[in-house]
Amino acid sequence: MASEGPTTEEAVRTALLLLPRLVGRAKKIPVPESLRGFSLAPRHLSLLSYLLFDGPMTVNELAARLEVAPTTVSLMVGDLSRRGILTRTEDEQDRRRTIVSIAAAYHADVEGWLATGARAWRTALEPLTPAQRRMFLDTLRAYEREVEQERGPG
Repeated sequence: MASEGPTTEEAVRTALLLLPRLVGRAKKIPVPESLRGFSLAPRHLSLLSYLLFDGPMTVNELAARLEVAPTTVSLMVGDLSRRGILTRTEDEQDRRRTIVSIAAAYHADVEGWLATGARAWRTALEPLTPAQRRMFLDTLRAYEREVEQERGPG
């Protein structure tokens, strides 16, 4: 009977060899000139991705999506706002809430920066069925959880 795929050990080996190459290639996507001096970290990229793909939102909404404390997001938003990358505006419906968005001056650059990765993921995921995409994403999340758990607190 023919195998439908690699054994678990073969898949682990392939993943261990492939993931560093993927990360290395992602790091080589050039940061737009306008953003190079800001020393943006991966956490900033995730925050900017949510704002780009999902639009303006509150600090609490960003915190929930990033799975971090609102105070952590508030510090990042404050930092990026002082640099002019993000804007904070009062929510017209509830003046106690602040809406965070990518500043107009940086929107096109952030969009262009993220477009390379988005195109690559779209090409890779498009041929899969919705169930296969769900399994792939669930697998990535499980890997992330396990690595974080192995690393321990702090």
